[in-house]
Amino acid sequence: MVDPIISARGVDIFYDTKQALFDVDLDILPNKVTALIGPSGCGKSTFLRAINRMNDLIPSCRVSGSLTIDGQDIYDPAVDVVALRAQVGMVFQKPNPFPKSIFENVAYGLKIHKLSPSKSELQDRVEWSLQNAGLWNEVSDRLDQPGNSLSGGQQQRLCIARAIAVQPKVILMDEPCSALDPIATAVVEDLIDSLRKEYTIVIVTHSMQQAARISQRTAFFHLGTLVEFGDTKTIFTTPKDERTQNYITGRIG
Repeated sequence: MVDPIISARGVDIFYDTKQALFDVDLDILPNKVTALIGPSGCGKSTFLRAINRMNDLIPSCRVSGSLTIDGQDIYDPAVDVVALRAQVGMVFQKPNPFPKSIFENVAYGLKIHKLSPSKSELQDRVEWSLQNAGLWNEVSDRLDQPGNSLSGGQQQRLCIARAIAVQPKVILMDEPCSALDPIATAVVEDLIDSLRKEYTIVIVTHSMQQAARISQRTAFFHLGTLVEFGDTKTIFTTPKDERTQNYITGRIG
């Protein structure tokens, strides 16, 4: 049995007095795509953001329970949050390139974390990241142009290149294709499938078709509770819980 890279035990999350997540137990396996699905407001994005402590940016948010990555409690007061976020990259719903050149977008994290001591190493790492994000052939002759001059799909792949440049263990993706057209979505989905050879990917998606296409494991959340979790094919074909069945067949959502 493969050891999980991420383990949640009894995770509760509150915003002020409102509880958003209730007693979540979840193991995420390495080199798999794990999809978090469920209706809007069910807690899936809240759980995703807990994995790299993005919820820390919300003053009213409080997290209890245990959430570990490679056995390390990421809410331990001794944890360096900046270092954690280098290990756990994030790709957001709307592409958010920095107001910098394509090159500087990818180089940003490498410079911040001092991961490329020489100029040639930095250039090599930027090229490697763009290659692995499937973008190099499209931008190699215009690295000095602004990142936001790219199309929406290219911008999202630039954000993925930025995330993988620092070689994280985990990549979190929050609805990464919701702002993209079907062609750009297909390109990003192919990219996600190839990236899981090197990374563990956790993706929030409203699209059940997308979850079925690209994930190996699926977790269904409803009203802040993790209802069911398991092999994606099993969740979509023979779910154990009636609520999962109702969501997949469109009776709730």
